Amino acid sequence: MNNRDYQQIDSGAPGTHAATSVGHHPQPQNGKQHHVEDRSSELLRRPRRRWEVLPGKNRFFCDGRLITAGQSGMLPLTLGLILVTSGLFFIFDCPFLVKHLTGCIPAIGGVLFVFVLVTLLQTTFSDPGILPRATTAEAIDIEKQIDDMGRTSYRPPPRTKEILINQQVVKLKYCFTCKMFRPPRTSHCSLCDNCVERFDHHCPWVGNCVGKRNYRFFYAFIVSLSFLTAFIFGCVATHLTMRAQDGQSLLYALQESPGSAVELVICFFSVWCILGLSGFHTYLVAVNLTTNEDIKGTWSGKRDTDVTNPYSHRNIFVNCCAVLCGPMPPSLINRRGLLRTDEPAQTDTDIELTTSTRINVCPQGKSQSVLDPAKNPNPTVNTSKCETDRSAGSPPRNTSHALPAQTKAKKTKKATAKLTSAVHASRHGQREEP
Repeated sequence: MNNRDYQQIDSGAPGTHAATSVGHHPQPQNGKQHHVEDRSSELLRRPRRRWEVLPGKNRFFCDGRLITAGQSGMLPLTLGLILVTSGLFFIFDCPFLVKHLTGCIPAIGGVLFVFVLVTLLQTTFSDPGILPRATTAEAIDIEKQIDDMGRTSYRPPPRTKEILINQQVVKLKYCFTCKMFRPPRTSHCSLCDNCVERFDHHCPWVGNCVGKRNYRFFYAFIVSLSFLTAFIFGCVATHLTMRAQDGQSLLYALQESPGSAVELVICFFSVWCILGLSGFHTYLVAVNLTTNEDIKGTWSGKRDTDVTNPYSHRNIFVNCCAVLCGPMPPSLINRRGLLRTDEPAQTDTDIELTTSTRINVCPQGKSQSVLDPAKNPNPTVNTSKCETDRSAGSPPRNTSHALPAQTKAKKTKKATAKLTSAVHASRHGQREEP
C-alpha cells in the first residue's frame, strides 16, 4: 500500500470528520445555509416602507412615488398606437407638408404629442384617490356602532347609513373589505381591491382607476388625444390629396408614402371612438356626474320622487371649475413613510380575523360585543342569554359569526352534562329517559 492508500484509510478512521464519498462537501453546504439564514434575517430586520405592506392589488414604482393598478390592461396597446401613429406622421408626412405648406405643422403635432403622453402617464401613475382601510381599532368601533343599531330589532343590523347633502338623502354603504362606511361617491374597485374616492371607473386603456385625484388628467388626456388624432388624420388626408393632384392616382400616392396608409387606417377607426368618449365626459363634467353614477342612474328621476344630483351647482361653468380647476386633494395613503418596528403591518387577514371574532349575533336582535383585543387577549362571547332565548322558543338565528372554539366548548359542555346525568341516574337505580 502506498502513501495515498494510507491517507484514504486514515481519512475514513473513526473519530475523524473527513468525507469518504466522492463529491460530498458538508462544509460548503452549511456555509450556504447560514448565508441564506443571515440574508433572510437581514431582510426581516430591514426597515420597510409603508408601500410594501399596503393592502390591495396596486403596484408601486420608484420607491412608492408612482402607483398603478395591479394589471396593466390595455396600457401597452395605448402607448404603442400613440407612438407608432405619431412616429409615422413625423417621418412620412411632416417633410412633405413642411415643403409644400408651412413649418408650423410639426410644431403643432409635437406639442399635442407631448401633452397627450404627459397626461397619459399622469393618469396611469398617480393615486386616483385611494382611501386607507380601517385599522383594527376603528373596525371594532364601527362594528360596535352597527351592533348598537340592531339591538331592538329581530333583523340583522343594517349596513347602510343615510346622510343629507343639499337636502338630498344619500346612502353610505358599508365596505366589507375595507371595514368602513364608504364616503359619498366612493366605490370599491374589484380589480384594484381598494375604495376610491369619487370613483368614476376603472379604465383598462390607461391601466389605472379614474377617481378624484386623477380625473382631470384623464379628461385632459382624452380631449388632447382626440385633437391629436383629428389633426393627424387631416394632415394625412391633405398629404395624399396633394400627391394625387400631380396627375397621379391615389394608389401611386400610397406607394410613395406607405406609412401614411397605416396612419389613415388607425386614425379613421379610432377618431370616432375618441371623439365620442370626449363628448360623453364633457357632458359628465358639465353636470358634475361620474360614469358610475350615470350608468347606475343614481340621480335619475324616479316615479313619485324628486331625485336630483346634490353635487351639481346648477351652472355649467361652476361645475367645470369644481371638477377640473379645484385644488388638488392630497393623497390619503402614506406610501413613503417607514413602518415602525412596534407598528403591525395592516393586512386583509388581520382585519378579517379580528372582525370575525368580534360579534356574535343572538336571537331577538341581542348581540354580545367582545372587548378590545388589546385589553382582552383571549376574547370570549357570553352565549348564556342566547341559549335561554333558544330554549324559550325563539326562532333560530344565523350564528355564522360565532367562534369555532366556542361551538366546540358548548358541544363538550352538553355532552359532559348528559354523561353526568346518566351516571347520577344509574347510581340511584333510575332509568334515563330517551
